[in-house]
Amino acid sequence: MKHLTFAVILLFSTFFAIADEGMWVPLFLSKYNIEDMQQKGFKLSAQDIYDVNNASLKDAVMIFGGGCTGELISNQGLILTNHHCGFGSIQSHSTINHDYLTDGFWAMSKSEELPNPGLSVTFLIYMEDVTTRVNAVYNEKMTIKQRNELIDSVCAVIEQEAVTKSGGKYDAVVEPFFNGNQFIIMVTQEYKDVRLVGAPPSAIGKFGGDTDNWVWPRHTGDFSMFRIYADENNQPAEYSPDNVPYQPKKSFAINIQGVKEGDFTMIFGYPGSTQEYIPSYIVDNVINNANPFRIDLRQKKLDIINAAMNSDRQIRIQYASKQSGIANGWKKWIGQNLGLKRINILKEKRDYETKFQNWTNSSDQYLIYQNILPNYKTYSAKIKPYEKAYYYFLECVYFTDMWKIYKSMNKHFSKISSAKTIAEVDSLKDAATTSASNFYKDYNYDVDKAVFKEMMLAYFNDIDSTFFPNFHTTITTNFAGNIENFINDLYENSIFTDEQRMLNYISKFYNGDRKYKRANPNKAVYTQDDFTNDPFIDVIDGFISVYNYIVLPEYGTLYQKIDSLDHLYMQAQMKMEPNKTFYPDANFTLRVAYGSVKGFKPRDGIIYEYFTTLDGVIAKDNPDIYDYNVPDKLKELYQTKNYGRYADKNDGKVHVCFIADNHTSGGNSGSPVINDRGHLIGVNFDRCWESTMSDIKFDPNYCRNIMLDIRYVLFIVDKYAGAGYLIDEMEIIE
Repeated sequence: MKHLTFAVILLFSTFFAIADEGMWVPLFLSKYNIEDMQQKGFKLSAQDIYDVNNASLKDAVMIFGGGCTGELISNQGLILTNHHCGFGSIQSHSTINHDYLTDGFWAMSKSEELPNPGLSVTFLIYMEDVTTRVNAVYNEKMTIKQRNELIDSVCAVIEQEAVTKSGGKYDAVVEPFFNGNQFIIMVTQEYKDVRLVGAPPSAIGKFGGDTDNWVWPRHTGDFSMFRIYADENNQPAEYSPDNVPYQPKKSFAINIQGVKEGDFTMIFGYPGSTQEYIPSYIVDNVINNANPFRIDLRQKKLDIINAAMNSDRQIRIQYASKQSGIANGWKKWIGQNLGLKRINILKEKRDYETKFQNWTNSSDQYLIYQNILPNYKTYSAKIKPYEKAYYYFLECVYFTDMWKIYKSMNKHFSKISSAKTIAEVDSLKDAATTSASNFYKDYNYDVDKAVFKEMMLAYFNDIDSTFFPNFHTTITTNFAGNIENFINDLYENSIFTDEQRMLNYISKFYNGDRKYKRANPNKAVYTQDDFTNDPFIDVIDGFISVYNYIVLPEYGTLYQKIDSLDHLYMQAQMKMEPNKTFYPDANFTLRVAYGSVKGFKPRDGIIYEYFTTLDGVIAKDNPDIYDYNVPDKLKELYQTKNYGRYADKNDGKVHVCFIADNHTSGGNSGSPVINDRGHLIGVNFDRCWESTMSDIKFDPNYCRNIMLDIRYVLFIVDKYAGAGYLIDEMEIIE
């Protein structure tokens, strides 16, 4: 459920900021945070960060793609974000002859910039607290379902009013905060013509690969550059050669004076999701149920994909983006479990819950909260088998290549089947052909078959038979229970597993209309019925049935009950500790996180410096390992010390990365790192492995975010790539 709440008035005025922890809503900075930020060294005002009536820093920050942040660094629409955020686009343009992943890509003029269908960026126009209006639509006598429906209804009205007020220029969504105890509308504008400008080779942009991912010290030049294009009125437009570079309200000035320990840092971006206020029962499920089997399933995939990528250059290009996505979550969950266990989070949560339960018993007015923890215990135990089946469905089926091509082709064939004219059928078939060709460009039969086989073996070995799809009977009856033989037969006979079979199928597919058949006598062979008879459809339908009729009803019901408890538990915690700092969990809305540059001591006998240099890159050089094969030109620049103005003024070295104690999460990838004067000094791209627990528990002793030093970005653009014209667009502060 998107919205779930009870009538409650929270005293948000009791909140105050403490050092370094928190992801703060920019709308409320002047009320709750700005004095604390200024005491820590920030020299600007809250209005400099967020202002509706005047250009502010928020106008230079955007959602990049579907899950990252980006920032504007010139008045010509130039975007800076992470290499891994632009990875899918870079990969989509890569071929054996133009391997932009391995070699990098640099447009030496705007005419060489590459369009990216489907890639967009979204700017926040304004946000507004609408809690009072939402809370006014229900009362305590209503059921949870009734309240939820009313809240969804009023939110839809509020959203439509904002869109109408803008004349249709903007989009709007009401987002719940504090588990549905507060509601804020986000009014946004999306630009869809976003072109690739530049990306370093993976040996810079993805240096260290999975080995270094989530690890400090880090030496990864994780950045890429794009440009927004608009119509002649500077408004959003679909891709067109006639579009012109977007002229922003605000772009960041870039400061290359360098950073030192203790310097103020602000991260301004879109953190994805955190769960700072959940009870021990939910945390226990994460540590001992969800994370272990998700780690195991992804390890199985990675073993197959990594081996294939290391043996074949073409497969490396095809699977680079897929492998990166799989590995990122895999390593994060490993680190998260290690961190949560190290600080003994379950004991900490249980100690707090003892205090909470005592508080609920201290007064009749708190009796409404008395059963929250017992209910959490009950529901979290009941949901475990369904949660496992849910995640196995995602990892073993939903995240597979076969599911992706099925969804795409099913959509196309459904449209063709309902087409009214011959011209419409032909047009839709052309679209289906394009979609299929794009999919199979990054598909390898042997790799996919090996992965799917491993996932099916895992599913049927690990999941209770209650959740077996009906085609399991076919495996038992026709293949003597041998899953491998079943998969072999499936891949040999399905149209989905072979590009030529699929393209041939599309060319001969028609809508069942006799006129079309007469007009295309040599092509009109297949209809939607033939599609549904493909052997792979039995597999898909079987899993969909299990998911829709066995897993989802119970999982959804229990999840809704837990969601209701989250709302009440959040409300109760605020009442129990009225003077404690509470910040809303991340929900992929624009947030401010501030702290300072700082090293740390992760373990006994180990002390980490706050920065790394090009020296460390060269020290890791290994031509025999793809992720550590430092490009010759970078080694030449290092040997000749050709650093230009990008060397640190104190030690004369090129600084690569630095760390600080800002509270970040997924979605903050690509976020601008801002100094005390609002200048860009870096690009956020990761957390230390010891910090991945911060989605559940932020510990200032261990939690550090990893950032790319802006000087390394400019050094690579200017000295390595020779794209100095891009530097000329920027406002550089030396």
